[in-house]
Amino acid sequence: MTSAPSAEQTTRIPDDIARAVVLPESYGDEKNVTYPAFSWLRQNLPVGQAFVDGYDPLWLITKFDDIMTVEKNHSLFNASMNNPILNTQAGDAFLRSLTPDGSIRYLDALPFLDPPEHTQIKAATSNWFTPKNVAKFADRIRAIAREDVEKLLSFDGECDWATDFALYYPLRVILGLFGIPQDDLPLMLKLTQEFFGANDPDEKRDDVEVSPEAAARQFQAAFADFFAYFDQFTEDRRTNPRDDLMSVIANAKIDGKFLGQATVNGSYLQVATAGHDTTSSTVSGVAIAMAQQPDQWQRVREDHSLISNMVNEAVRWTSPVKHFMRSASEDTVLHGVQIRKGDRLMLNYPSGNRDEDYFADADTFDLDRSPNKHLGFGFGGHMCIGQHIARIEMEILFEELAPKIKKIELAGEPKPIKTNFVSSFKSVPVKFTKA
Repeated sequence: MTSAPSAEQTTRIPDDIARAVVLPESYGDEKNVTYPAFSWLRQNLPVGQAFVDGYDPLWLITKFDDIMTVEKNHSLFNASMNNPILNTQAGDAFLRSLTPDGSIRYLDALPFLDPPEHTQIKAATSNWFTPKNVAKFADRIRAIAREDVEKLLSFDGECDWATDFALYYPLRVILGLFGIPQDDLPLMLKLTQEFFGANDPDEKRDDVEVSPEAAARQFQAAFADFFAYFDQFTEDRRTNPRDDLMSVIANAKIDGKFLGQATVNGSYLQVATAGHDTTSSTVSGVAIAMAQQPDQWQRVREDHSLISNMVNEAVRWTSPVKHFMRSASEDTVLHGVQIRKGDRLMLNYPSGNRDEDYFADADTFDLDRSPNKHLGFGFGGHMCIGQHIARIEMEILFEELAPKIKKIELAGEPKPIKTNFVSSFKSVPVKFTKA
């Protein structure tokens, strides 16, 4: 007589599928590796457990509704018990060694926090990120967009959309509003790529040796360089505040007291990395989609009211943020599956954004998709604080670009950075026809 399968057997994800989702190198070929794995999981094991050598056991959460359930219940699924960014066991051990108490909180940044602390710190600067406030910067953003479109046109029909254009426009916008000197933008871009691309061999730092915890060491080295750079600004912005986001963060207070330097630096880091990298990835995603569907680009050129739809769909279709981790605060059940206290859950946003139950023909870029309430900016308390500035800068860019570019074609295979966290493109070779 055959014995009944164990809980692990019934929820265990096949090893090839688990590796396709968990390993950073898989994201260098999303079309052929990660998206097929996500599709299999949604259909067969939407809440399944992955066992990958070198990593903690992980529950992979791949359906839209289940990701939403986790994201909106911070007390049951917390961000602070374990690393909210997936790392190897060796990497997490190294990062814990950096903290005096051996905790995993090696950054005082919003992704590492739970309410009420998360709520207080987010509220301290949230007014700057409201739609009403960011709209005040539209003219400044448009001036940058016009300059960068003219630079693109100077390539005379052929360029690398990512490295010649998409990486620099959001960098100039957000870090200009942030208050970073223009001469320092290349340094910010370099550190961002090292920070998010810690697992990509092409982004490896020379001062990090090969080891099981190499990615974590590079991650740490990059944020240490960021902090060393930022330390020069805080006291100056408190003594001589300016009309920039850095001054807002430096002078933010809770209960009448300035935020601690570690929290200030953590807030700076969020802006200096995710504040532009996710947007550049989406801008490249638009180029790829419009090259594949030139009829949709023609519609945008003829009707600029479609630009907002295009940008929103690009965030869904590209999904620059691949995951965040959560931990179960107590025993619970999710999608009929028993989750134990302390278990780790990987929220797979690209999978949720292509869930067939919510998005018809989900793999296709659809300019007319409505409704389109995706997870590209997250959900719940951890929803991206900078989403409004991201939307307005992209909408302005394509308002300026659409009249100038008649056609976009791919001139080679796009190459995303190999990372399971936040991904931009290393290369998007294109040919374009001027209007």
